Amino acid sequence: MDLKLLLISTLLGVFCYSNAQKEGNECINANAKYCGECIQAGAKCGWCKDPDFLKQGETVSTRCDELQSLIKRGCSDAMIENPHGEQKTLKNKTVTNRRKGAEKLRPEDITQIQPQKLSLTLRSGEPQTFNLKFKRAEDYPIDLYYLMDLSYSMKDDLENVKNLGTSLMLEMSKITSDFRIGFGSFVEKTVMPYISTTPAKLLNPCTGDQNCTSPFSYKNVLKLTSNGKNFNTLVGQQQISGNLDSPEGGFDAIMQVAVCGDHIGWRNVTRLLVFSTDAGFHFAGDGKLGGIVLPNDGKCHLENNVYTMSHYYDYPSIAHLVQKLSDNNIQTIFAVTEEFQPVYQELKNLIPKSAVGTLSANSSNVINLIIDAYNSLSSEVILENSKLPEGVTLAYTSRCKNGVVSEGESGRKCSNISIGDEVRIRKFISVTSKGCPKQGKPEIIKIKPLGFTEEVEITLNFICECECNKDGIKNSQLCHFGNGTYECGACKCNEGRVGRQCECSSNDVATEDMDRTCRKDNGTDICSNNGDCVCGTCECKKRDNPEERYSGQYCECDNFNCDRSGNKLCGGHGRCECRVCICDPMWTGSACDCSLDNSTCMASNKQICNGRGTCECGTCKCTDPKFQGPTCETCPTCPGGICLFTYSRVMACYSHGLVIFCTLISSCLNTAAPRCVSDCPAGPDIIPIVAGVVAGIVLIGLALLLIWKLLMIIHDRREFAKFEKEKMNAKWDTVSVWNLKRLFGRRAG
Repeated sequence: MDLKLLLISTLLGVFCYSNAQKEGNECINANAKYCGECIQAGAKCGWCKDPDFLKQGETVSTRCDELQSLIKRGCSDAMIENPHGEQKTLKNKTVTNRRKGAEKLRPEDITQIQPQKLSLTLRSGEPQTFNLKFKRAEDYPIDLYYLMDLSYSMKDDLENVKNLGTSLMLEMSKITSDFRIGFGSFVEKTVMPYISTTPAKLLNPCTGDQNCTSPFSYKNVLKLTSNGKNFNTLVGQQQISGNLDSPEGGFDAIMQVAVCGDHIGWRNVTRLLVFSTDAGFHFAGDGKLGGIVLPNDGKCHLENNVYTMSHYYDYPSIAHLVQKLSDNNIQTIFAVTEEFQPVYQELKNLIPKSAVGTLSANSSNVINLIIDAYNSLSSEVILENSKLPEGVTLAYTSRCKNGVVSEGESGRKCSNISIGDEVRIRKFISVTSKGCPKQGKPEIIKIKPLGFTEEVEITLNFICECECNKDGIKNSQLCHFGNGTYECGACKCNEGRVGRQCECSSNDVATEDMDRTCRKDNGTDICSNNGDCVCGTCECKKRDNPEERYSGQYCECDNFNCDRSGNKLCGGHGRCECRVCICDPMWTGSACDCSLDNSTCMASNKQICNGRGTCECGTCKCTDPKFQGPTCETCPTCPGGICLFTYSRVMACYSHGLVIFCTLISSCLNTAAPRCVSDCPAGPDIIPIVAGVVAGIVLIGLALLLIWKLLMIIHDRREFAKFEKEKMNAKWDTVSVWNLKRLFGRRAG
C-alpha cells in the first residue's frame, strides 16, 4: 500500500512539475508569430530580432522567450526587443495649506489631492506606480441638505426641526466659515393600491380633526442657502401628511436630491445629505404593487420643485442609489429612530461614506447627531476609481496616519484622519490583459476620494507594438518575392501565405513532394516524428517543458536526451546540443562528470596523490597497491594503517626529527607479515598525530629511564664503597685478635 502511494505521489509530482513549467513560461505559451504578440504576452518576454538567431527547424515563435533564456541561446542584449512603460505628471498643483480665518478662497481654488493629472504608458504585465497625496483643507466649505419624512408619525420631530437652521448654522461655524443648508420632504407614492382612500381622503389623509397636507413623493422646499432664518421660516410653514403603510418612499427623494444638482444648489464642496425618518423604505420592485413596472431612470424629474414621475417610475434599487450618490460626491447621514437602527446599519454597510445616528423620539438631538456623523465621515478617506478598461487592474497600498500600511481593498481607506492631516496613498497599476484594450487606443480613468469632487485624471496609453515594427518593410523581397512584411528580424506573412519566408501558399502546405524533403531518408518519419512539415521545411514541435527543444533540419536534434550524471543533464556542468554534451571549461566526459581540476588530489605535502598515483576526474588512482585513501596516504597492510619503517629507515628519519615507537619497529622487524617500507616523507604528515604524541611519551620515558639508570649506578657505587669499607674493617679485627693471643700467650709461658 505504501509503495502504491509513493508511486502515485511521484507521478503527481512529475505531472505538477511539468504543468508548472508549461504554465510558468508565458512567453513560450504565447506562440507569438511577431514581436507585438510577444511583448503582450508578459513583462518578462522579449523578442530576438537577430536575423541569424533561429536554428534550423526552430519556429518563428521561438524568438519570443524570457530575457535570460534568449541571452543564453545567443541573442545579444542589443538585439532583444523589450520595451518598458513610463509615466508623466501633467498637472501637479500643491495641496492647499489653508488655515481657518485666513483669506477666503473660492472652492475651485482649494486643492486637496495631488497630482491632478497623469499620463501612464503601460506594457502588458508591467506595473506602473505613482504616489497620491490627499490633505483635508481646513475651513473647507460644506453644503448640507436636510431631507425629512413628513408622515404623521414625525409630527413632533417637525416642531424641533423648524428651528434647526439658525442652531445648526451656529454649530457648523465652529467647523467652517462657509456653510449652506437646504430642506426637502417626502412621504410616499400616491398610487399604491393598498392605500385604499377616497379623493377626500387624499386631500386630508390624517384622521380626526388633524389638518394634514395631501400625500406627495418628494418636494424640494428650500434650495441650499446661507440664510439660516430663511430655513426656519420655510420649514415652519410645512405640514405633515399621512400614509397607511410603514415603509416610506424615501429612496425616490434621495435619488432626486442626488441627480437634481441645479435645483438643490449643490456646489463643488463637501456635500452632506441628512435623511431623517422613523420608518423603513420601499425599494426597486415594490412599485409593481401599484402597477408601476418601469425601473427608475436615475434622472431629474422636478417641476416646480416637486417630483412628478413617482407614478411612472419604480423606486430605485440600493445599487442604483449607491452609484448616483457616489457620482455626485454626496455623503449620507441616516438620522433614524432606535427601532430602525438595525435596518439602516445594514443599508450603511452598502453605501460607502455614509453614517447612521440614533434620532430621539422628537428629533431634539438632531444637531449633535449631525455634528458627530460629520466628524465620523470626515475622519475617513476612501478612494474609488471609475470603470476600468478590460484587462486593466488597480491595486492600492496606503500609508496612513502613524505609518500604518494597508494593502488590497483595505489600501483604499485611511481612518482617524483629522483636518490638516496629510495622507499619502500609493497606487499600483498593473495591466494583466494579453492583448491591448480597444486596439491600443488611449483610455481615461479617474480616481477620487469618496465624498469629494476633486479627482486624479489618468490617461492610459498601451504599448502594443515593438519599436522595430516602425522599421518594417512591407512586401519585402526577403519574404519570398514580397509575400510578407519583414520586421524585427522575421517575415510577417500576408494573408494566405505561410513558411519562415512566406514561401508557400496555405493551400499547398501538405503535398507529398513537400513531405519528401522533410524526411532524412526514405526509412525515417517526417521530421523525425518531432515536428510538422510546412512548405517542405520541418517546424519542430514544442515540448511541455519550455526549456526543452527539438531542432535540426529534420528535428532530429534535441537538448534534453544527453547523458546524465547525478540525475542532472550533462552532470550540471554543460549544455546538451543535438544529444551530445558540450562541457563547461575544466569538465570532460560524455556526461561532463569528469573534473579536470586536480586540487582535490593535492596532498598536504603539495604533491599530487602523495606521489603515489595519478589524478583522474578529481580523484586519486593510486599506482602503488600498498597505498590508498583520497590522496594515497594510508597503508592498510600495517597495524592501524600506520606506515612502519625498518631500523635503517628509522635512523634515516631520525634526522628529520621523527621518532618511531620502539615496539612498533620491533613488531614490524620481527613479524613475517609484509612491511610498509617507503622513503622517508618530506614532512611529518605521513606520521599520524597520534604517532607524534606517542613519540613524545617515548622521549619522556627514555629520559626517565636514563635518570633511573643513573640513580641506580650512583646507588650501586655507594653500596660497593660501603662494602669495601666493611671488608677492610673486618680484616683489621682479625689481625688484632691474633696479636692479643700472641701477647697473652707469651706472658703465660
